[in-house]
Amino acid sequence: MEYTRLGRSGLSVSRLVLGTMNFGPRTTEADSHAIMDRAHEHGVNFFDTANVYGVTPGDGVTEAIIGRWFAQGGGRRDRTVLATKVYLPTGDRPNESGLSALHIRRAVDASLKRLQTDHIDLYQMHHIDRDTPWEEIWEAFSVLRQQGKVLYYGSSNFAGWHLAQAQEAARSRHFLGLVSEQSIYNLMNRWVELEVLPAARAYGLGVIPWSPLNGGVLGGVLRKQEAGAASRGDSGRSAATLARHRDTIEAYEKVCADLGEDPAHVGLAWLLAQDGVTGPIIGPRTVQQLDGSLRALQITLDDATLAELDELFPPPAPNGPKAAPEAYAW
Repeated sequence: MEYTRLGRSGLSVSRLVLGTMNFGPRTTEADSHAIMDRAHEHGVNFFDTANVYGVTPGDGVTEAIIGRWFAQGGGRRDRTVLATKVYLPTGDRPNESGLSALHIRRAVDASLKRLQTDHIDLYQMHHIDRDTPWEEIWEAFSVLRQQGKVLYYGSSNFAGWHLAQAQEAARSRHFLGLVSEQSIYNLMNRWVELEVLPAARAYGLGVIPWSPLNGGVLGGVLRKQEAGAASRGDSGRSAATLARHRDTIEAYEKVCADLGEDPAHVGLAWLLAQDGVTGPIIGPRTVQQLDGSLRALQITLDDATLAELDELFPPPAPNGPKAAPEAYAW
């Protein structure tokens, strides 16, 4: 396993992040525990979850599954860098969503109870809260750090200027601030290259891509269709995306075939090659899927392949990713 620092922090994390969204809704508790055990065997130490993951939003099922796994002992908690999130609704009543000091306090205590631990390593804001001032948010977060309940803070789904706001507000309080930003990022969705990725690099934040295979569309969906195998890319929004971009996906899978590599592994390897990326989130439903994902760490894409992928999936900046965020400034 390869490890890197999480942003400018001293925290060492694996370059693949175990996502747990499937734990409960699509993967049984027993299988979820097996996946986490195998992740540790592979050296994956960075686990990502959220207080709203579960069968229904806010039921906390996924965190509870992880908590019962920790309770088995064997050094499971000590070997895990645990990340969870706060913001999305956990109920219908007032103060059961957002980033008010009240909701943060209640949400962190509820997560700690479900996770059966005394602290969270990385506490992430699941979304920007446009109604709560940064002074309130950082004060609430500083109290949690003083109490030993949270060690580091991160964001998710922030715009570049949100990162700047957050960091400057933290700086005014002499607070470490954010160490990471979790954004949707993949070959088909490269908008973070305009401002989020440059802002994260400037402020020393590690970037954690979610949906690295764009809902399964970059995971070899056409090859799986030909083989009669089920794929996430066959249904819902992924199916609509595939219908619109079928020719591009066909060309992408040919590039991967020429490399002799699985499209899913190439998609992950491409993210690992991007400056500022800590590690993409993989969300295996089975131990076998987890095992397969490790191949991405062994793939090195040469300049010619990276250029070919840029042609298939052009970056949003007019002059390429290196032009951001000044691409439209003069």
